[in-house]
Amino acid sequence: QVQLVESGGGSVQAGGSLRLSCAASGFTYSRVCMAWFRQAPGKEREVVAGIDSYDTTRYADSVKGRFTISRDNAKNTLYLQTNSLKPEDTAMYFCAARAYSIPCRRSYLPGPSEYNYWGRGTQVTVSS
Repeated sequence: QVQLVESGGGSVQAGGSLRLSCAASGFTYSRVCMAWFRQAPGKEREVVAGIDSYDTTRYADSVKGRFTISRDNAKNTLYLQTNSLKPEDTAMYFCAARAYSIPCRRSYLPGPSEYNYWGRGTQVTVSS
């Protein structure tokens, strides 16, 4: 059974940092493409960053230079380091995954329809 469990959210002031984690189980982690999404109240879910099996990363323009996605295959864990946080970064952050039979390679930043496993989310609140 596939499980994705996020942690690390919280409340910070603008300019602060948080490190989000996503512990994964139930699939061969090295053959999975993963991503972080976020959803603010009243808004659609949007992709923040993605990473493939070869550690190729892609970012939404709104977070480039501030957020870093990474993965630790030995720990089956996905991370999102968020720096220089802004009030507009306030949202529920979700981890997403799609497993394949071979290592996954992505040359673009996929939308939510390309992922079939989701965590329950961790809340990030940034105050001004």
